[in-house]
Amino acid sequence: MTLTALLALGSGSLVGLVLGLVGGGGSILAVPLLVYLVGVSPAHVAIGTSALAVAGSALVNLIPHWRMNHIKWRCALVFSLSGVAGALAGSTVAKAIDGQYLLALFAALMLGVGVSMFLSRGQGGNPEVRLTRETARYLTPRLVLIGFGVGALSGFFGIGGGFLIVPGLMLATGMPLVYAIGTSLVAVFSFGAATAASYAASGLVDWGIAALFVGGGAVGGVLGALLGRRMSKSKNALRVTFAAIVVLVGFYVLWRSLAALGVIG
Repeated sequence: MTLTALLALGSGSLVGLVLGLVGGGGSILAVPLLVYLVGVSPAHVAIGTSALAVAGSALVNLIPHWRMNHIKWRCALVFSLSGVAGALAGSTVAKAIDGQYLLALFAALMLGVGVSMFLSRGQGGNPEVRLTRETARYLTPRLVLIGFGVGALSGFFGIGGGFLIVPGLMLATGMPLVYAIGTSLVAVFSFGAATAASYAASGLVDWGIAALFVGGGAVGGVLGALLGRRMSKSKNALRVTFAAIVVLVGFYVLWRSLAALGVIG
């Protein structure tokens, strides 16, 4: 097996581990890992490949949440359909932008998300929330609007968007964190698949690397889920640690992209 293949498997395992361990957000690391560790280029191919890999990893990690009955399927369906439309629009716009500018914007988003993770608290919510005829009049508009916005960002940056979907679902419905995490994986898969399809249609997906990434993600996801159960009392510590990783990687991506653009020496 070549070094590139091993790096792709290892990167996929890391993303899967984070997804299984903290319940979402690991996909934000996929693009930097593919660009700077695996060596996928140009940036648009890394983004398209990341989208496909993230979709596959989300599908694998969805299964244990389904078994634990942590998925609000009706909310997930409305949110996902709206988000797919946004993802297709976002990916179409992104392909017209210089890859290094795209990475710089991606880094800025990572920094913003990392800071928000540090500031995020609150574990409450209504576990009984449902999308019914009675609740549809106020839940549906929220799910559609927030779903489209998150999907557009997901498509634009080629990410699953789990770190945005989870707070988006909580904001739209008031569901608790544990349900938002499980429900988010349906949208992560949908957004990733839609974005990947858009990039694949333009020949901007490395299928071999994506397959290796998903394979590694499956193994990492199982390990992450097992570790997550044992370390459930340390969720806040895990999230703070992950937030620190996101911020550090964001600074690194920003520095590399700005250097490539000649903004800094």
